[in-house]
Amino acid sequence: MIYLFLAVICSSSIVLILKFSESRNLNRLAVTTANYVVAFLASFFFMINNDQLRLPENIFDLVPDISNSFSTGASLPHESSFLWAILVGVFGGILYFCGFIVIQKSIRDNGAGITGAVSKIGIFIPMTFSIIFWKEYPSEIQWIGIVLAFGAIIFASYSPSQTKELKYLRKSLILVFIVVGFAEFSNKFFQKYALIEYKSVFLFTVFFTAFLISAVFTYLNNKKISRMDILTGIMVGIPNMFTSFFIISALKEVKTTVAFPVYSAGSIIIINLGSYLIFKEKLSKKDLYATGIIILAISLMSFQ
Repeated sequence: MIYLFLAVICSSSIVLILKFSESRNLNRLAVTTANYVVAFLASFFFMINNDQLRLPENIFDLVPDISNSFSTGASLPHESSFLWAILVGVFGGILYFCGFIVIQKSIRDNGAGITGAVSKIGIFIPMTFSIIFWKEYPSEIQWIGIVLAFGAIIFASYSPSQTKELKYLRKSLILVFIVVGFAEFSNKFFQKYALIEYKSVFLFTVFFTAFLISAVFTYLNNKKISRMDILTGIMVGIPNMFTSFFIISALKEVKTTVAFPVYSAGSIIIINLGSYLIFKEKLSKKDLYATGIIILAISLMSFQ
């Protein structure tokens, strides 16, 4: 569970730093680009350190291996894992960039609390696919914890006083749910078939793809870039890279249907505490009740 704990810390740090960014009205695209520069350089270092930069002699010869893994569920051999890391990494990089932008916009429009909660509900997407395609069923007591976690997340997200506002902003929240959910699924999709040793290749591809897209949009945006934009992006980039690094490692030890709810619920707790301690945002009774339910849910989901 140590990898899950580290993933929760990193994930929470991202939202809190982005909350600071949006409160200072920083250049959103510049922050995103600087973040991905740090993330892809860090993952490149890990890739070089693991001596995984060697390209296969004939990439197209590896396609049958991937097709066979789909049908048997077996892990890919080394060279095919390299190709799989590249393919899924490009897909994930596009989603990561889109997710980063919609989260920043939603934080500004809706606030960090509800944005964080809705983004974490996105775990329903990889969990559902894991149950349907790979039969990763949780135990009965874990099911109770999962239901409690989802209930607490929805409970924490809903505010009767914001009903009209949420209806107006519903499209941005739905985008956060869908994009972040599929971005999380890309981590699982890689982990399911590739050898775990190639996660550095996967993460490098994800972050380098996201960087290229972000850099193009930043250039086209033609908006002034400040030193604070770059520093904030660097601060986000480190936990952003390690969130995926730790969650992929955790998925090797814990069922997807357990790992993602723990990751999601734990992040909400840290985000709420961070908002209170750093930004002096007081928790309502509803938030305190939801936090208590989430802690109980995490305890239940920890049973193997």
